[in-house]
Amino acid sequence: MASDDLIVGVVAVFFAGMGVYGLVAPAALLAPFGTRVASAEGRNEVRAVYGGFGLATALALALAALDVGTLRDGVLVAVALALAGMAAGRVVSMVLERPARFYPTVLYLVVEAGLALALVAVR
Repeated sequence: MASDDLIVGVVAVFFAGMGVYGLVAPAALLAPFGTRVASAEGRNEVRAVYGGFGLATALALALAALDVGTLRDGVLVAVALALAGMAAGRVVSMVLERPARFYPTVLYLVVEAGLALALVAVR
């Protein structure tokens, strides 16, 4: 059971890192995708979606790893579905428009799909 919690913890750290990075450096977070964030509204959007969502997801995963209440299964399924949805969106996009290079698109597809599978495996 401890190794299951370690996997959940690793996914939580991934989301926490994304969340902190999104809050602190919103323009830098999107730069690898060739996306400019040039306005306060754009930075607000990145901070909300990547920052706030990432930190909230990390907290939910931490609570699941600690087995607080009866949250574990629901949190793991919800986050796995969110990650799978992100990966599926990348696949659709790659079918429509082939990425120019492995990083960041293909790498993030592999990471998101792998993390989704890992959460399902420990559920």
